[in-house]
Amino acid sequence: MKELKELIRDPKILLGMIVVPLIMFPVLGGVMSYSVQSAQERAQRATLLVVNNDEGNWSDFLINFLNVSARISVESNIVLDNDTAMELLAEYNSTQLLEIPMGFGENMIEHVNVNPNVTAAVKFYGVFVGVSIFENMGSPIDRFVYDFNRLLAPDVLKAEKSTIIKGEIISGVDPATLSSILFSQTIALPITIMILLTYSIQIAATSVAMEKEEKTLETLLTLPMDRLSILAGKLSGSIFVAGVGALAYMIGYNYMLGAVTSAIPAEAGIDLAALGLVPSLLGYLLLGISLFVALLSALALAVILSAFAEDVRGAQSLVGFIYPLIFLPSFALMYVDIGTLPFAFKIVLYAIPFSHPTIASRAVIMGDYLTAAFGIVYVSAFTIGVMYAASRFFATEKILTAKLKFKGLRRRRKTPVEEF
Repeated sequence: MKELKELIRDPKILLGMIVVPLIMFPVLGGVMSYSVQSAQERAQRATLLVVNNDEGNWSDFLINFLNVSARISVESNIVLDNDTAMELLAEYNSTQLLEIPMGFGENMIEHVNVNPNVTAAVKFYGVFVGVSIFENMGSPIDRFVYDFNRLLAPDVLKAEKSTIIKGEIISGVDPATLSSILFSQTIALPITIMILLTYSIQIAATSVAMEKEEKTLETLLTLPMDRLSILAGKLSGSIFVAGVGALAYMIGYNYMLGAVTSAIPAEAGIDLAALGLVPSLLGYLLLGISLFVALLSALALAVILSAFAEDVRGAQSLVGFIYPLIFLPSFALMYVDIGTLPFAFKIVLYAIPFSHPTIASRAVIMGDYLTAAFGIVYVSAFTIGVMYAASRFFATEKILTAKLKFKGLRRRRKTPVEEF
């Protein structure tokens, strides 16, 4: 009962363990709810571009069928290649293209009148836009094929699927399957980043708090050495741990990519390396630097916060206020593509330094090195600012007496004289 009362009376624990989750998870739920709703609205507004290269009665019948349940735009007699497909999609602001090839009507007539085993094929092209779980909610081709077959006869229509990746048509690759495979591997990235950041923060906070709790910080500060050297020493040890953690992360990430790639069934016809969806050497380098500077910023924040604690338990409670800044962007970016969020949400996520490793991990897969480089510059500037504040703090005597108090949250205990 004594221990329970002490824990309940500590406002730092009360805020970190109860209040913060009650705020963090509703915000996260709101972001995800908005993403689902936005994906559904985009699916309803999406235009399916139909290129009719057959121009027969059966192709007109299929177009009329599609027009009942989808918004379509029709072009005729166009030879599709990479450039033509991208120009058409850009012109109609669409990410989905359906081609009715020549001979489609003849195959339909033969199926109906001569040989039921003959099928007619259409070609579907989907633009790969990201790895969010909600990105492919609007892909309609499977539903269209199913409904059309139920209307006439089983298996009369089939779809040959292709994916447009970075402006190039990749035949035989299903956009939904590709997105699912990439999502299954990228969902592990935010989790690993969360573990690495929280582990490093605990190490840095414990290092300073133990000095104050064991009363060795006073002795350390009386030694004939510069205060900034003491801070640099503490940060250097944490930086070394952060560097080893970043290196271990990159090795584990590379192994995970290889394991996921080798587990893809051969019949899926998906080679992520051949498709250019595996980070290059430059991508790995940028991702490692992004993670390292994010770790460094977290360590600097932990050192400052733990200096306001009287003991290790207090330091652990104080650094708990950093966790929402780690968990919220990590959980959000597991399921949501930052490009689909409103401008205000984008600014908030970009402003949080700990979101940039996750953003960089997806950017380097798509070859967007500029986004990763911007994150490195921003987080580095943030880290320099935090370290400067820490250096000024360590240069004063406040490092010995600083305490973070929550006035009004803790009831003042009466002295024995007052009780008497």
